[in-house]
Amino acid sequence: MSKALLYDATMCIGCKQCESACARQNNLPYDDKVAAESVQSAHKYTVVMTKDDKFMRRLCMHCEHPACASACPVGAFHKTKEGPVVYDVWKCIGCRYCMVACAFNQPKYEWGSLNPRVRKCIMCPDRVAAGKQTACAEICPTGATKFGDRDDLIREAQDRIRQNPTTYLPRIYGLNEVGGTCVLILSSVKAEEYGYPASEKIGDTPIPEYTGRVMSKIPDFIPVWSLVLGGIYWISHRRSEVAAAEAAETAQERDKKNGRAQ
Repeated sequence: MSKALLYDATMCIGCKQCESACARQNNLPYDDKVAAESVQSAHKYTVVMTKDDKFMRRLCMHCEHPACASACPVGAFHKTKEGPVVYDVWKCIGCRYCMVACAFNQPKYEWGSLNPRVRKCIMCPDRVAAGKQTACAEICPTGATKFGDRDDLIREAQDRIRQNPTTYLPRIYGLNEVGGTCVLILSSVKAEEYGYPASEKIGDTPIPEYTGRVMSKIPDFIPVWSLVLGGIYWISHRRSEVAAAEAAETAQERDKKNGRAQ
């Protein structure tokens, strides 16, 4: 049975201990400057955002059918049987197709490094394989982030919604999006307000299935080069979208810092 995380935004107090624990677990820097950063990056895998006195976490969703793994031509990404989607730096060739493919814009690239890697939350795979909680779930003082079997967490989330209909939106974000994810979100406001993609935009179909559907309908006589050129166009267009999204995140962070300085 796949493991998962249930994040209940209504229980979050914005203490950012999950950020700190994640940094320690992954040997990442974490100080007041990093804590003040409100966007994910190659050195900050998870972030707690604040809006109108409400909180929301962003982290890799660990899709049941990960597009990053499907897009990677060398198998640098793969999903373990326990649930985490992990990364093998020794296989990575730096093509960044994973960044292009991810519907949640999670893989980040170490642009300033001479030996760059792709970085993202990997859901503490060593801890999970050993039967332990993830570092972020273990340290959470309110239980806002909970670790367990995905099916059990889904039932618990459904019970919370049923028992407290005025507290939650009647949805579990991640339940069906792109075929389901191993991070499930409960909240009183839309996850989309914090940068998550709209459900109707990304759909319920696992992204890797689209490739198979398209290829099955292409006649054998279609020249291979038309497929190659079409693929290049899609990748280039998607890369532009990813670059624009990262630029917007950086600008947002800069504006917030400037606001604080004033």
